[in-house]
Formats: sequence, structure tokens, C-alpha cells
Amino acid sequence: MKKSIYATALAATAALALAACGAAPEDEPAGNANGGDGTSAAGGDNADFLACVVSDQGGWDDQSFNQSAYEGLQAAVEELGIEQADAESQADSDYGPNVDSMVQQGCDLTIGVGFLLEDPIQQAAEANPDTNFALIDSAFSGPDFAPVELENAKPILFNTAEASYLAGYVAAGTTKTGTVATFGGLQIPSVSIFMDGFADGVAKYNEDNGADVQLLGWDKEAQNGSFTGDFENQANGQTLTEQFIAQGADIVMPVAGPVGLGAAAAAQAAGDVMIVGVDSDWYESTEYGAIVLTSVVKQIGQAVQDTITESVEGEFTNEPYVGTLENEGVGLAPFHDFDAEVPQEVKDAVAQLQEQIISGEITVETPNAP
Repeated sequence: MKKSIYATALAATAALALAACGAAPEDEPAGNANGGDGTSAAGGDNADFLACVVSDQGGWDDQSFNQSAYEGLQAAVEELGIEQADAESQADSDYGPNVDSMVQQGCDLTIGVGFLLEDPIQQAAEANPDTNFALIDSAFSGPDFAPVELENAKPILFNTAEASYLAGYVAAGTTKTGTVATFGGLQIPSVSIFMDGFADGVAKYNEDNGADVQLLGWDKEAQNGSFTGDFENQANGQTLTEQFIAQGADIVMPVAGPVGLGAAAAAQAAGDVMIVGVDSDWYESTEYGAIVLTSVVKQIGQAVQDTITESVEGEFTNEPYVGTLENEGVGLAPFHDFDAEVPQEVKDAVAQLQEQIISGEITVETPNAP
């Protein structure tokens, strides 16, 4: 039976603390450092290692978190000379069969992309103790929602509230209408955490500047807001964004995978509305760069590549990786074409806020934290 989303979130929150973060992803140049001959730098033969990834809904070309994970897989294949297998999920009913397919193919490491793959990844890890697994955006829990540690399964998590806090501050400091908005696909912790940070950033700007920028789409205290109900139907994202625009919003942050592209289409049609992207730098990864103010970036690809590398080199552990501003697992993308639109005092304040978050002087509180 599918676990309760909120109970699982509480379990994940109880299970992990940022103080117990895994090591930061190491920034390494792209390309095959081993000459593409299937050997590692240490001279070992990796050609028989099979790394596998299962997507959430949206597929590998979602221009968001699935695509980032797939790019991490591709980078590992190129660098390490290993084999790969993958499966795209089109619906919830695909998760279990897709994970099982990876197991049946003999994958040495199977990575599930997204909170909704927790159950099938955990079940597969428990049934196959000699094989490694990893899960992006969720930890593991038992039938009573108590935290569970599996020796062969690694949670890959991101404290995106920290970077979203900066994005909220930027949005509040850049809006010309005094109204900004955010919405999600599904109300799960890995989505709501973006919205929590964004709300706090807007509130911080208001506090610092005596402003009254209004946020539509999310009430952090009540943990209640606007959701389209999936990560696939772009029309839903477009309709909801049009409603926000009608209420005066000129900056919108969609946290909804491919549904966010519908929000971008609505913003582009409006002509004077900007988008805050999520997961990847939307200026680079989507066709809507001209309207992207900035993006809240999760280094999913690097985390996937590093996890595969650890497994290939026999150094896989179940220690959770948590991406933060400090270890550069999350961050705020450049302002690109809007660099001149963001006031210098806002840029200076954001730089200072980032340092304060990294130092611990500011803690971005969220019930959805990993």
C-alpha cells in the first residue's frame, strides 16, 4: 500500500538532519577521463557494471529533474566506461514494474528519481540485499512511518528551501506589481520545500525594506496552497498561471516539472511576466530563457554521477547525501538577461543572505526539510 505522503515526510524529517549530510558532490570536468575503454583511473575493468535509473512521470526530456538525473547517468557512463539501462514512468502504476525490470536485468545500482518511487525502491532494496539502490528526494520508512536505514540504499536529498529563500527575496525585490506567485504539481515534501523557502524569502524582503509584496499560491504556516495535481499536464500549469497573472502577479515560480513549462507559456504570452525556474537553470535547459529571472538549481546530475562512481569503485554507502548552499548541492542560477533588472541592493542583500545561511546565522525553517 502506498504510504501516506505526509507521514512519510515526517519520517524523513525525523530520520535526517543537515548536520549528518553526506559529502558534497565533487565538481569534475565532463568527458571520459578513462579514454572510454571501460577502465577506471585505478585500472579496474568497469565494462560489466550496469547502472540503472527509473524516472518519475515526465520522462527523460522533461527539462527538469528527470532530465538532470539522466544526464548524470550519461556522464557516468562516458567517464567510467560502464553499461546503462533505464526506464521511463508514465504513471504511478509503472513505478513498481520499472524498478523490477531493472532488478531483473541485473543492475548493480538502481536509482529512482523522485519521492513517489520510495516504496518500489525500498521494497527492491529489501528483497535484493546484494544490490545497491539510491533514491532522489526521499528517505526510507517502515510500515509505522518510523525511519528505516537500509545498508544497500542511499537517499539523495536537497535542501532547496535555502536557495528558494534567495529566489523569493530576488522576486520580491524585482517585482513591479508588488505581487509574486508559486505553485506545485503535487503536495509532497520535495515540492513544498521550494515553496516554503520562496515564501520566507518574500517575507524577509518585506521585513528588511518595509515592503508589502504579496505572495499568491502558498501559505507556509498553513501548508496550504495551489497545486495542479500532477507533473505532466502543461495546460493545468498554464491555466493556473493565467489566474495568478490576472491577480497581478508578474513573477511566478512553478514547482511542477514539465507542468511548469505551461506556466512559462502563460508568462510568455502575457509579455511582462517572469519565471523562476526550478531543478535546473531554465535559461539553459528550456526554450523560455528570455523570460527566466533566475532558477533554484538542484545538482541532481552531479549527485547521480557521484553515487554511481562510488558504487563502481566499491565505496558505496547508505549515508544520505543532502545538497545545501554550503556544499553547492543547491544554488541560485545567474540572472542572465535580467541582470540589469535586479537592483544592485537586492544582489548585495542576496549575497549577504547566502553567507548567513551557509554560516548558520540564518536557518531556513521548513517542515519539509530533509
